[in-house]
Amino acid sequence: MKNTVNIDKNFYDLIIVGAGPAGLSAAIYMARAKYKVLVLEKEKIGGQITITEEVVNYPGVERTSGKKLTETMRRQADYFGAEFKLATVGEMELEGKIKKIHTDKGVFSSLGVVLATGANPRKLGFKGEKEFQGRGVAYCATCDGEFFTDMNIFVVGGGFAAVEEGLFLTKYAKKVTFIVREEDFTCAKTVADKVKNHPQIEIHFQTQVVEVGGESLPTYAVFRNDKTGEEIRYEPGENFGVFVFAGYVPNTSWYPKNLEVDSMGYLITDMNKKTNIDGVYGAGDVCVKNLRQVVTAVSDGAIAATSLEKHVSALHEELQIPELRGEDEGVKERPERKEEEKNQEADGNFINGEIRTQLKGLFTRFEHSVKIKAVLDESKLGKEMEGFLKELMELEGPLSFEKQMPKGDEQAPYMELINEKEEETGIRFYAVPGGHEFNSFIIALYNVAGPGQEVDPSLLENIRKIDKKTNLKVLVSLSCTMCPETVMSAQRTAALSENIEAQMFDLAHFPQLKEKYKVMSVPCLVVNDEKVYFGKKNLDEMVKILEENQ
Repeated sequence: MKNTVNIDKNFYDLIIVGAGPAGLSAAIYMARAKYKVLVLEKEKIGGQITITEEVVNYPGVERTSGKKLTETMRRQADYFGAEFKLATVGEMELEGKIKKIHTDKGVFSSLGVVLATGANPRKLGFKGEKEFQGRGVAYCATCDGEFFTDMNIFVVGGGFAAVEEGLFLTKYAKKVTFIVREEDFTCAKTVADKVKNHPQIEIHFQTQVVEVGGESLPTYAVFRNDKTGEEIRYEPGENFGVFVFAGYVPNTSWYPKNLEVDSMGYLITDMNKKTNIDGVYGAGDVCVKNLRQVVTAVSDGAIAATSLEKHVSALHEELQIPELRGEDEGVKERPERKEEEKNQEADGNFINGEIRTQLKGLFTRFEHSVKIKAVLDESKLGKEMEGFLKELMELEGPLSFEKQMPKGDEQAPYMELINEKEEETGIRFYAVPGGHEFNSFIIALYNVAGPGQEVDPSLLENIRKIDKKTNLKVLVSLSCTMCPETVMSAQRTAALSENIEAQMFDLAHFPQLKEKYKVMSVPCLVVNDEKVYFGKKNLDEMVKILEENQ
């Protein structure tokens, strides 16, 4: 039988959608078996576990953080030859022997697919929840805890996530009060006992939130004791916060209708993690399962991958497809950490050795040079920005920077990207782009230098129709895992339209913006200094917001 399959650079043995522990585990197993593997992730490598500060129940690892654990997994998958791409997945054509995955970075084809898209925090729907999201109601302790320093905080939920986040919030709160619907916590007793014995924590079981109310910020809350029916009004005369940790909703609402899910939206799979469609498997929190933990997620990924090996091998033979990975694409040599790299990190430099190597490779893809206009004052932030830029210039890429002093009452310090035509792009960073925002900065450089990230033609057309000057301010915390997508979406539109400017502010250095817009959660998007939006925004959502404000 002659091969009739169109094999190009975007053709893979396996495409994995989602780069949490389940997706990373599947990538490790399939890439190690010498299959060509692509991992698509729209947000951050590592998934929800990256916001967990302490992991102590992963077998063989006494103590680590979620970020460190998943970064190790990513490196393992990379060593074995897996490819990674930050991309938002849209339509998925899953029927047939060749699967097609449409993304904002192009269309990719494969013989098999693993869906490891995880789940998103669940909202409860109590009165005032939507109105005060970002201004007193929050969903991520790591992202937003610092905004509630010395306040009373209510934690709604009794599962593992609620307990873990509530304990974390004691670092900031004057007092933490748990509102738990059940008769007791639903997590392990050892973890629950930490909460019950904590001097800063009070607990109310069989209780629910009825309402959160006030004007610009919450001034009162109403709770109901389900056992007695009594309603209690909390009105302290000072600001307080409500953190909701009421479980998760599976990220399946956008899946093709022919994929079977249960009444709660969880993906239905068999014992081998196969869905109802041949060649399509599920793994991790998105699946129907009794226990959602890192250890079960990586187990799912391994089972899905090893099950898919047989399917993919059979298709290679049936369709007469040659091996997709060449001899030079096998297991990479595991690099030892060089002494100078360790010293760089010890000296507190912004860019460590591993990132330097990755950036040098990325710079070779730039079509044009980029100048960074650095408007720097004598503040601590200004000096840190200058240090960051000097370190970046040491990489000898297609970059340059020009230092200027602020003019008049100009808001500073900041860095603005200038394109090859010496034109201001409107893309500004009022921060040293560290933490989760370093990737945003590098992507912004790539978009200005070209070729830039691919954009769906219909979205591109809508962006270029924007004819009103529009200012987008994205207010972030560098510890926020949800902020980068919003920053990148805003700045992508600015790179494509001369009528849009996108500015990223680190609220740690610009508290006046926090006060002005009553920000108690990030990311916060401010359009034309008037309209305020909370929560992460992808490019499609950002374009809709731009259109609303024309």
